[in-house]
Amino acid sequence: MEKRSKIALITGGSRGLGKNMALAVAKNGLDVLITYNANQQAADEVVAEIKSMGQNAAAFQLDTSDISNFAAFVSTISAYLLEETGSSKIDYLVNNAGTALYAPVSDTTPEQMDAIFNIHFKGVFFLTQQLLPLINDGGGIVNISSGLTRIAMPGSSVYGSMKAAVETLTRYLAKELGSRKIRANVIAPGAIATDFGGGRVRDNEEINAQIASVTALGRVGLPDDIGGVVAFLCSDEAFWVNAQRIEVSGGQAI
Repeated sequence: MEKRSKIALITGGSRGLGKNMALAVAKNGLDVLITYNANQQAADEVVAEIKSMGQNAAAFQLDTSDISNFAAFVSTISAYLLEETGSSKIDYLVNNAGTALYAPVSDTTPEQMDAIFNIHFKGVFFLTQQLLPLINDGGGIVNISSGLTRIAMPGSSVYGSMKAAVETLTRYLAKELGSRKIRANVIAPGAIATDFGGGRVRDNEEINAQIASVTALGRVGLPDDIGGVVAFLCSDEAFWVNAQRIEVSGGQAI
């Protein structure tokens, strides 16, 4: 019987860092499920690229800010996995989906805070909770945080605070899931040149140059700097890495 490939579920895998993570994980020999919020075409293109690498892949729509969707989503992927692999289990969960908010404390509205809370903490918490029965013992969870939990940049108070909450949650997951040999880690990317937040790091030359000037390796990050780190954490080689915050920033603001 052919050995089953391990499976990673990556939220927000249709573009940016999530896409890079999905491709890097597939390159490591894993099958991949990704979620997308609105752009099915982009998600389908990622699936096609993964399949061209010889791994299985599928994309599912999910608004990770709306926890009322989660039970149906879990049922959908369970049924898909059971039909495709004979088991409803996955091995790794990567909580990547997210949006940006740039607003000073003086101007932030309750509605803005609620939106960031729902996607970056409440959504992460309850999606993880509902997927726990599907994660194989010995698997892993990778949460995506931000360099903004360490580096205070004006305008990112809410975003940075929610990511700090995710970092604390990650340690609790590691503690509570240790009996199942499920590891939980968090990576914290520094400033990355993607379309995230309207592409401000990528497209604003002044911001790009300023970040490069305070980064030890002399440039802003690129998606390819991140995916391989996630792929490593989604591997047996990283089994003894647990409850860790790994900043992937090229030495930004050290």
